[in-house]
Amino acid sequence: MQILENHLTVKKTARYYTLGELNNNTETIWFVLHGYGQLGQFFIKKFETLNDGKNFIVAPEALSKFYLNGVSGRVGATWMTREDRTSEIDDYVAYLNQLYDAILEQSTNKILKINLLAFSQGNATVMRWLDSDHVRCDKLILWAAFFGKGIADVIDLDKLKNIETHFVYGTQDEYLTQIDIPKYLSETLAEIPHAKITSFDGPHTVDVPTLHKILSA
Repeated sequence: MQILENHLTVKKTARYYTLGELNNNTETIWFVLHGYGQLGQFFIKKFETLNDGKNFIVAPEALSKFYLNGVSGRVGATWMTREDRTSEIDDYVAYLNQLYDAILEQSTNKILKINLLAFSQGNATVMRWLDSDHVRCDKLILWAAFFGKGIADVIDLDKLKNIETHFVYGTQDEYLTQIDIPKYLSETLAEIPHAKITSFDGPHTVDVPTLHKILSA
């Protein structure tokens, strides 16, 4: 008996959330990518502080959803797993590119700034998205990011040279405390020498005061 793996591209409905209004007063569009097991409707609430009439925030939600505990109860989403990895990456990059185009088509302001912020699992996602050469980026904020095989594994490093890049992490992050932080940061700066590193005394979360600190610097 011969078992063959096959693939079929299908149409799928993706969900995303927005905060603020996209109009003539908009100066910056933010695309914020959630982490593993999160949902866009809750993640976007972290950015209510940016809703000042000049920012428009978009929170794409990952295409795959699952029950966080057992077979019922709370639901989360994931950008990918190790299963059929290449296809899942292709699917979410195509989805994000289509969403990016749809959002920008709604704006008459062609000099808008585009900021990208990713949290946890969303970091590898945003880097692969940038690597597709489809999305423009003025500011990149990588929050609680860890790239096990290095950043060059998910993006051509030359594509980051002209992007203002920030690495942010909590000193009490329950995931990052499992690694050698100084060594990891040294390796990160070796790959992206212009990156600015910011830490805060907190766990695995987007800390709003720290976000304000970065934006006001």
